[in-house]
Amino acid sequence: MTLFPADNLLCLGLSITVWFGLLFVLMIVPSVLGVSFGLRRLYMRTLLRIFEWATIRMEIEAKKKNQELYKPYSTGIIAKEPLSSLQQEIQELRGCLRSEAEFEMTDIFYFCRRGVESIVDDEVTKRFSAQELESWNLLTRSSYNFRHISLRLTVLWGLGVLVRYGVLLPLRVTLAVTGISLLLVLTTLVAVLPNTDVRFYLSEKIQMMCYRICVRSLTAIITYHNSGNKPQNGGICVANHTTPIDVIILANDGCYSLIGQAHRGLMGMIQRAMGRSSQHIWFDRSEVKDRHLVAKRLGDHVADKTKQPILMFPEGTCINNTSVMMFKKGSFEIDCTVYPVAIKYDPRFGDAFWNSSKFGLVTYLLRMMSSWAIVCSVWYLPPMNREEGEDAVQFANRVKAAIAAQGGLVDLIWDGGLKRAKVKDAYKEEQQKLYSKVLVGEQDQKDQSGDKHLEDENPEEERNDQDLRKGQ
Repeated sequence: MTLFPADNLLCLGLSITVWFGLLFVLMIVPSVLGVSFGLRRLYMRTLLRIFEWATIRMEIEAKKKNQELYKPYSTGIIAKEPLSSLQQEIQELRGCLRSEAEFEMTDIFYFCRRGVESIVDDEVTKRFSAQELESWNLLTRSSYNFRHISLRLTVLWGLGVLVRYGVLLPLRVTLAVTGISLLLVLTTLVAVLPNTDVRFYLSEKIQMMCYRICVRSLTAIITYHNSGNKPQNGGICVANHTTPIDVIILANDGCYSLIGQAHRGLMGMIQRAMGRSSQHIWFDRSEVKDRHLVAKRLGDHVADKTKQPILMFPEGTCINNTSVMMFKKGSFEIDCTVYPVAIKYDPRFGDAFWNSSKFGLVTYLLRMMSSWAIVCSVWYLPPMNREEGEDAVQFANRVKAAIAAQGGLVDLIWDGGLKRAKVKDAYKEEQQKLYSKVLVGEQDQKDQSGDKHLEDENPEEERNDQDLRKGQ
């Protein structure tokens, strides 16, 4: 039976109607109402069983072929010794404890060894690359030719490609386009309302609905802990930063005012639309006058207890969710309550880390939508205030340590700006000063100890004073 063109158009129209009808009933309506049918968690449990089976098959096949599976974190490249002071290590290298201070050629080997260790396995640059897995999640982007180990695994991987790109990706793209389009259109319409209270109320409801649709477009499965500690109006919410979708992960459970770098392209369109209907702060980090203006607007915002809490990511850049790097002190100079939040993603279902130097935003989102799912846990920590005698840097480090401990992340002192910039001279000078103290002797070290902190921290303070909150 041959179909006429009119019949083809009718079938296509019916297919599109059914597609959007199911989408509306199963996805958009639950997003508006804030309910879930539990399908995503059932999907997650099913994936875990498949991954477990695939891991067992890999181990069996690898054992038969006498192959060693790649386990990136099973053993370290370098067996590092427990940390000790520079003076102690140099004295051990010299072979004896000398009472007089002098330079020896053997001291060079200490710096050579430390340099080689940093080149081979440093703790900074590997935080800016995708986290490796100890087992395969049927994604080629995180595998080492595991799919070629056996025919069964190859077939399973092929079926996974069909499901992810043939079923999940079109569904997720449709949801994402729907959520972003509704956000752009509805926030623009709400912005024309004259009544401020009504405008903010509708804006909050619209943004919550659109964020929930976008969360479903990623098949995000989020577990929130300690909801009694959720950020309150007039405060600042700070969290570790892995990806731009950190915003919708948190906004799925409550609305925030956002502060961050002004972007172009798709991100810029979304920022401008949101700024028309609610109070967000976008800045250009290259403009000095912007930094001072942002600081003033930030202080005015938190002083008004009727305004939404401000969401900030003090690291200033995306880290691969294995650690927390230095928090910029600008977020902690404001006299208000800080609400720490720890976000931890499960890399087994997809790598949430955004390597902005490698992927654009649209490419990154497509990679997320072609992954299995985004699974994460969010912990609301008890609110914190600056203690008496505590400066902004100390307060920032205390909050960072609490977030790292709760999320099971490594607490690092390094600046995330090293992702794109060279090592600051202050770090080099610090090592030079430590070695100079070995050369000048213990007595001079005690005499100069009172000036150490001023010499070490002032250059860093001047640079950090230029770094307000950087968002990505």
